[in-house]
Amino acid sequence: MRGPLAGLRVIELGGIGPCPFGAMVLADLGADVLRVERSSAVPPNRPDGASWDLLQRGKRSVGVDLKHGEGVELVLSLVESADALVEGFRPGVTERLGLGPDACRARNGRLVYGRMTGWGQDGPLADRAGHDIDYISVGGALESIGRAGERPVPPLNLVGDFGGGGMLLALGVMAALWSAQRSGEGDVVDVAMVDGSALLMTMTWAFRALGVWKDERGTNLLDTGAPFYDTYECADGKMVAVGALEPQFYEQLLAVMDLPAAAEPPQMDRSRWPETKRRYAEIFRTRTRDEWAALAEGTDACLAPVLTMGEAAAYSHNVARGTFLEIGGVVQPAPAPRFQRQPAAMPPMPPWPGDGGEAALIDWGIPPDTVAALRRSGVVATL
Repeated sequence: MRGPLAGLRVIELGGIGPCPFGAMVLADLGADVLRVERSSAVPPNRPDGASWDLLQRGKRSVGVDLKHGEGVELVLSLVESADALVEGFRPGVTERLGLGPDACRARNGRLVYGRMTGWGQDGPLADRAGHDIDYISVGGALESIGRAGERPVPPLNLVGDFGGGGMLLALGVMAALWSAQRSGEGDVVDVAMVDGSALLMTMTWAFRALGVWKDERGTNLLDTGAPFYDTYECADGKMVAVGALEPQFYEQLLAVMDLPAAAEPPQMDRSRWPETKRRYAEIFRTRTRDEWAALAEGTDACLAPVLTMGEAAAYSHNVARGTFLEIGGVVQPAPAPRFQRQPAAMPPMPPWPGDGGEAALIDWGIPPDTVAALRRSGVVATL
């Protein structure tokens, strides 16, 4: 592996969604991530073709029977040479397995133990089920996303699972590793998606405190209330997005739309926003999306075409930067951010459950004869 995290060893206790994403981010940047799956998840034979599960890219995988004492002991042995362990189970699950923070850190005091949950390790909802949409609702984010007079619009599962969850897990682990490097002591990182989604709203809370943000959805500067920060349908039914917030950019947007700035109402006159939006909508329907994008090209009008996922992968700027990769015939986002001195390598294909596990165990210091014995007994499953 190449990248700024080359040499970092991370154990991921297999789960779904935000925890695998956080571990993927670490793997993208060079960490050696060993994903511990349920042994029953490992197929008896290698499947044909490539795995579709992009959240597992760059990792190796091993199936372990954690209901067996030898399986738990194997993971604890791996912990001894690990820098971090991440898990995404409900509070108390890893403790019942014998792999909680106390048990792991007793074997390695420098270990950073990252815990990824929706509600957190404590609080009235800590042991309740939920999903992204629930966490961002309680965190105050969902109510603010949508148009006036309409229901809130779930922003896929980007805000809770990935932005306020997996990305925060990766940051929390790295922060604790930095501390452990200086102090010699690891830590337990409690990452809750309800906390993370609330954190992402910090600037909005500041606007609210200043009195420039109202709780009424779709009436504010960044929530489709402003005519210069919204999406518009074009003549071909496709969309453009405009985000001309600053006055100098707003003037360039007006020029692209062939509107004399002197004849327009003041940009921040909220009482005129609804009528201005209706007029803008009529103007944008006079040209196609790509015609508007061409008119704005080379300007600071902050106008962009709204692209499908397929179009985004082929868009000229993204192609020039290598924003997307195709690996094994599967188009996917490239690792980010970029590093000049220690660039990350192109990620290998995602493993099937159990793929690369035997070699990983040996690389991590488990004797080959022990690995073979654990395979024969069914405690370990690999492809």
